[in-house]
Amino acid sequence: MSLLGPKEAPIEAPVSLVLVGIGGMGGVYVRELLLRESEGLFRIAGAVDPQPNRCEQYKELRALGVPCFVGLADFYRNKKAELAVLSSPIQFHREQTCLALERGSHVLCEKPAAATIQEVREMMAAEKGSGRWAAVGYQWSYSRAVQALKSDIRAGLFGRAKRMKCLYLWPRDEGYYARNDWAGKKRVAGGSGWVLDSPAQNAMAHDLHNMFYVLGGETGRSAAPAGVEAELYRAYPVENFDTAAARVVTEDGVEILFYVTHVAEGERGPVFRYEFEKAVVRCESRASGIWAELEDGSRKDYGVPDAEPMTKLWRSIAGVRDGSRPLCGVEAAAGQTLCVNGMQDSTPEIRDFPEGAVRAIVAADGTRRLAVDGLGEALEACYEAGALPSEIGAAWSAKGKKIDLRSYASFPSE
Repeated sequence: MSLLGPKEAPIEAPVSLVLVGIGGMGGVYVRELLLRESEGLFRIAGAVDPQPNRCEQYKELRALGVPCFVGLADFYRNKKAELAVLSSPIQFHREQTCLALERGSHVLCEKPAAATIQEVREMMAAEKGSGRWAAVGYQWSYSRAVQALKSDIRAGLFGRAKRMKCLYLWPRDEGYYARNDWAGKKRVAGGSGWVLDSPAQNAMAHDLHNMFYVLGGETGRSAAPAGVEAELYRAYPVENFDTAAARVVTEDGVEILFYVTHVAEGERGPVFRYEFEKAVVRCESRASGIWAELEDGSRKDYGVPDAEPMTKLWRSIAGVRDGSRPLCGVEAAAGQTLCVNGMQDSTPEIRDFPEGAVRAIVAADGTRRLAVDGLGEALEACYEAGALPSEIGAAWSAKGKKIDLRSYASFPSE
């Protein structure tokens, strides 16, 4: 006879976690977990970080008896975890995801999925052979706002998608590029392995991914880019670009336009306009929310996607127990990686802004950043016209090559 009462249910053991990278974005996960540590939903089996002291909550983790390891392989020698939460730099995503899957862990990997499409495909193969799943932490994809929008698009409420465009002017200071040894790099220090760090790969990767994601025909799928033409520029003395303008065409013929920079004088965005046969879907900023304007004059509001940034974590923990698949897995995240690889091939040599157009701005707190005169206005003009900088005659512009992504095997393509 059961010892449980008629309305009682078995109490499930907490999900065991290994946290990989506990500084930076990893610290955000740690703070969120510690706020709910008493609920019994999870148990932190270990933390992996070569410099764990960078984590503001390091002492709290140690007080809870959480062991720390230099590498993920070190953790798996003696420990197990049902879910690996990876907040490590981009260049480690493929290796650590594959290792975690091999050792029996599900995975929540921070965005992007990886630096190159060949790495993403390795991750997909490892996932398929492991019996586990790997989620990618594009938090908008886990929000009620984006899921509701995607559902309406899939249901045909707006008709066929015609064109989507996004503009994001997000100035970053010199400290942004000095915060680690891979910021702004194409390759990691020492020259082995790709990172391709850029606005399209890091700070605004969410905004590029979201255009592919909402067009996906299933909940966990994204539209696939078929071709891209990109113009890549820089003002900062970094290896990769700090400014990009790209025109992408999906396999279904939808045009996607993407304009981003870290060196505009002012800040604006993300601004987007998703055009359909029967509606226009819009957003003006992180705080504005997303809404649709339908052809009959009505409006439908979806809410603010950033209102629930850690849903990705709690859904992943729940998914270990209930068997639900990630809303955004490696396959859904692959479109962003493929597009970024094509953008890099489109302009393999990054074009420097003219020295005379770049000036330094020093804030009241002494932080220093670079800005390009007139850049924000030029990208806003491109956004309104649906054009690239070279097509509106920007003095500093140069066209990129058109890259076919339909049979793109690996980065670089040559």
